[in-house]
Amino acid sequence: MKILLVIPGISPVYGGTSKIAIELAQALGRRRICIDIVTTNANGLNDLDVPLETWLAHDYYRIQYFPRWHIGDYKLSASLTKWLFHNVVNYNLVHTIAVFSYPVSITHLACKIHRIPYINNPQGMLEPWALTYKAWKKKLYFNLIEKAALNNASAIQMLNLAEAQNVKPLQLKAPFVTVPNGINCHEFEKQHGPEAFYEKFPHTRGKTLILFLARIDPKKGLDLLAPAFAQALAKFDNAHLIVAGPDNTGFLPTAQDFFAQAGCLNAVTFTGMLTGAIKHAALAAASIYVAPSYSEGFSMSVLEGMASGLPCIITKGCNFPEAANTKTAIVVDIESDAIANGLIACLSNPEQAKAMGERARKFVFEKYTWDKVASQMQQVYSRVLQQNPLPALS
Repeated sequence: MKILLVIPGISPVYGGTSKIAIELAQALGRRRICIDIVTTNANGLNDLDVPLETWLAHDYYRIQYFPRWHIGDYKLSASLTKWLFHNVVNYNLVHTIAVFSYPVSITHLACKIHRIPYINNPQGMLEPWALTYKAWKKKLYFNLIEKAALNNASAIQMLNLAEAQNVKPLQLKAPFVTVPNGINCHEFEKQHGPEAFYEKFPHTRGKTLILFLARIDPKKGLDLLAPAFAQALAKFDNAHLIVAGPDNTGFLPTAQDFFAQAGCLNAVTFTGMLTGAIKHAALAAASIYVAPSYSEGFSMSVLEGMASGLPCIITKGCNFPEAANTKTAIVVDIESDAIANGLIACLSNPEQAKAMGERARKFVFEKYTWDKVASQMQQVYSRVLQQNPLPALS
């Protein structure tokens, strides 16, 4: 089985989707599936410093980067277009990640012309809230290009049942399959210490740290978190919020103003993007993880918080009702008072919060590893290629 993964950009600035593509490829490769990734050299407004138009071999997969034209963060690429039209025929199936993006749309067209089956994973980008952001552009793109391409797909990968229900009103004809994101257990089995984080941010030592680990973006709910954290800080003056994530769109000054207006900016540290050892040190230093998002497909960051054994407060917009059902996270309404109540509950009962974090870690290790995800994805690929019915949503 030879599979091509197509994603518009692979860079830490794009958050979880980049990590998802690479870790899915590794997990599928470990199952002896031949996996190639093609993408652009996009890195926000800059370019990645990588070799172009040549295969780079990694453990279990290959990747090839193509140059994109410099028009903001658009990912138009003539060389990628040419490559796709000549090479999709060399694959049994194509798996695209994202929507509303030129590399994905041109891939779907190439697959249609060459009669190659394809599966799309929109990664939460078809959620109702996501569609209201830059709504007129997305509506136009969806009606002119995206809907027909998705209708022609062999399957659309939903990350959970909640996302599938939310996307249902779009009346897409392609069947839905639910296959979640995952984590690599080995990243979280090792005990990471907090010292590297404290050395870089010494003023946080001795504080009760609450960690927000996501892009600085309107959909991530920092406008809700600011007044919620202010309420918690009024009761627990040793609390300190860590906002860790890249600012790809220039939203940082607005986000900082949310906390200034709430009167708690002096108890907030904006660290920028954290990766690798320093990210794990931040997770080790934190006492609570919070995800106040308006909309997610299925957050990698939430899985990482849970896998680190942190008590997690997440909104219903994170699409993870199983966390509430299993009592492995506090799932709240998408409003600041509800987020505040969750924070205060964890700060008031640290032992109960710690026990919830331990349950969360066990739950994620049992249900949401990349090896399990790859097994599910391989079954979907096989059914598509054999033209067998896809598994029903359950």
